[in-house]
Amino acid sequence: MGTATLDKLRSEALALSELERAQLAYELVRSLDQPADADAGSAWDKEILKRLRSIDAGTAKLVDRDELRSRLEQRLSAS
Repeated sequence: MGTATLDKLRSEALALSELERAQLAYELVRSLDQPADADAGSAWDKEILKRLRSIDAGTAKLVDRDELRSRLEQRLSAS
């Protein structure tokens, strides 16, 4: 696939709504995943519970959506 094709595809993807872009991004990243680790689900469940306990205890440092988006944009533009 050439640069022109990728540029056209990128332009079309960026014209999608935020929800459509999020769904597309999810599907693209998912297509790159290797076969699932048998223990991954259990490990994620444990991590999620640990983080929820941290939030409930007030020890987690939370970031609002706008701040997260800003940080992600900065990281992406730096690469």
